[in-house]
Amino acid sequence: MLTPYFEITKKVENSRARTGVIHTAHGDVLTPQFLPIGTKGTIKTVTSEEIKFWGATMVLANTYHLWQRPGDALVYKAGGLHKFMNWKGPIFTDSGGFQVYSLAKMRKVMEAGVLFSFDMDGKQEILSPEKSIQIQANLGSDICLILDDFPGFPFEYERSKESIELTTRWAERAVKEHKRIVEDGDPVNPGQKLWGIVQGASFEDLRKLSAESMVNLGFEGYAIGGVAVGEPHEEMMKAVSYAVPHLPETAPKHLLGVGTPYDIVQAVSLGCDTFDCVIPTREARHGRLYINARDEDGGECYETIDVRLEKYKEDFTPIDNTCNCYACLNHTRAYVRHLLASNEMLGTRLATMHNLRFYLNLMEKIRIAIDNDYFEDMLKTFRDLTQK
Repeated sequence: MLTPYFEITKKVENSRARTGVIHTAHGDVLTPQFLPIGTKGTIKTVTSEEIKFWGATMVLANTYHLWQRPGDALVYKAGGLHKFMNWKGPIFTDSGGFQVYSLAKMRKVMEAGVLFSFDMDGKQEILSPEKSIQIQANLGSDICLILDDFPGFPFEYERSKESIELTTRWAERAVKEHKRIVEDGDPVNPGQKLWGIVQGASFEDLRKLSAESMVNLGFEGYAIGGVAVGEPHEEMMKAVSYAVPHLPETAPKHLLGVGTPYDIVQAVSLGCDTFDCVIPTREARHGRLYINARDEDGGECYETIDVRLEKYKEDFTPIDNTCNCYACLNHTRAYVRHLLASNEMLGTRLATMHNLRFYLNLMEKIRIAIDNDYFEDMLKTFRDLTQK
């Protein structure tokens, strides 16, 4: 009997939360899981060996940026992104769809694809649904995505409807191109899987329509997109809750670009399995650190601190005395503050180490809570104390 692509190992009663395993060509991914962002083939300031040691099993790389530099053809010659960046685990690549949103001033959306003006040299080139698949095939990722289009917040119904219709047409083309490459091309990773993306903003009928359109195309996994674009937490969770019921329970589901620890725990309860976000690395560069905490009733939660503040100048305690990362075991808040204030690269590196370890430890805590039947208790108490 063949092992299914995604195995559900435990479900939470009266909830969509579950643990599972995604089987990829470069190893298994335990879910729920957080994917550190390696936009240009690197997680900022840390090595592949370090991120693996801290518990990461899959990383995310950016199709658009690697297309720009060093170019997917060069990565292909290197034997694929796994070899190029010396990462032996699974890799997830986005499609370039986020850049369609974030680089609005540098692109034009058309039926054929997206015409980009490159920021490095001003050269113009179209990223079509087929081209996106070709780039990701050259990168050799284990999970690749269709090219998609989505609006930002505030959401507009007609614009959102147009975006899912265009995304569906692009998806049909992406499926054909991916099949062609796997069957007739010379892909770096013949085991690469293509996932669909559900759009529709926070409109229930549009999320349903988009999800059903993606399911009809027969993907083995699905991403929920068009979130974390400036909308409130409640709108984000609406989008997730409207999409998940219309996707196969047996398929893994990724929530794109999310999010805070609080967002992640809530989204797990709604049925999301994997997540990616720049928050732990980006916030580290600005001195914002994630700390384990307990609320007044002893419930598990977290707080965030800005270690650059004057009050930490003589704070000789660890960043987080419950954390066993290198930064917390060997250095103090005062020292990290000094490094950041002095623009020393080690400050960013230590802060990044800690935040990534916090996120990866959080996912392990979620998996343990689900497997041991107390996830609902965690869900009730887990929140960001800085938002009280």
